[in-house]
Amino acid sequence: MNKRPVIYVVSDSVGETAELVVKASASQFNHAGVDIRRVPYVEDEGTVDEVIAQAKENDGIIAFTLVIPELKEYLLKKAKQAGIDTHDIISPMMELLRKKTGQDPRLQPGLIHTLDEDYFRKVEAIEFAVKYDDGRDPRGVKRADVVLIGVSRTSKTPLSQYLAHKRLKVANVPLVPEVEPPEELFELDKEKVIGLKISPEKLNSIRSERLKSLGLKEEANYATLKRIKEELDFSEKMMDRIGCQVIDVSNKAVEETANLIYNIYRKNNS
Repeated sequence: MNKRPVIYVVSDSVGETAELVVKASASQFNHAGVDIRRVPYVEDEGTVDEVIAQAKENDGIIAFTLVIPELKEYLLKKAKQAGIDTHDIISPMMELLRKKTGQDPRLQPGLIHTLDEDYFRKVEAIEFAVKYDDGRDPRGVKRADVVLIGVSRTSKTPLSQYLAHKRLKVANVPLVPEVEPPEELFELDKEKVIGLKISPEKLNSIRSERLKSLGLKEEANYATLKRIKEELDFSEKMMDRIGCQVIDVSNKAVEETANLIYNIYRKNNS
């Protein structure tokens, strides 16, 4: 049985480009059980030495995107001495562009992200959605572009992540009868808040399936129609109190709801 290949993805930036190339290659072999280990922000020879030592110990190979010539040459020299196979992902394309344009490359790590502010906005929005998911920190609602409210299983988390990829900072707050919503929620401009409602029957079905997937009994209070109606009544009162726009997600896919929310946001901020 062949040993599982170990590939060290070495970069002087984030390393996403190199990792994607390696994954794309591995996919042609049904991923071949490849063990990909990304090593980002490599800026010194000491880190290169560590990678070389690990690759030698695990009989691995190294794929890299290093644009600093001295560091690249050092890695190639050390890898050759250690008998480690390497693949330079970025240099061949850079050389072709140098010949075609007559310009020398800037040889500055991370330019693809430095120049792409949109990338950073997306990353920031994704991190925001994670940090302020499920009402973990009520301070997030004042910093959000959009705040989603609703009972459990109305797709608040997947909607927050989907909208984050559209560069929106989204916080979400669960509405539970036993827990008073944070005061910050009622201090917001109502246009920033979107309420998510759902039919009792649909929610019952979703929660019952959720319980089954967890190996729990469907009869648990969480999924009973009585409990669901209590929660929905409470959430409706909170939404009325805030005066926010409400979307019925009963028969909508996450993408459809997300696009509705995004269009509402654009209209309110045009």
